[in-house]
Amino acid sequence: MLFWGLTLSFLGKALLGVAVIMVHRKITREKRIDGIVLMEMHREQMMAIFAIALMFVGYLLELAHFGFF
Repeated sequence: MLFWGLTLSFLGKALLGVAVIMVHRKITREKRIDGIVLMEMHREQMMAIFAIALMFVGYLLELAHFGFF
């Protein structure tokens, strides 16, 4: 049961991160936004990708700690 809890928790967090990335990508394709805002949006997009990677590493560490592999 713990395995499924950890897995579903990770998937929910990752889906939220992917949604943020998708919204940022859509906004950055707008032509009416100035360069400063676009640079900030790109930076936030990179941080979201890094956050998802950290969540994945944390998930693997939790699985290893609890002996699931």
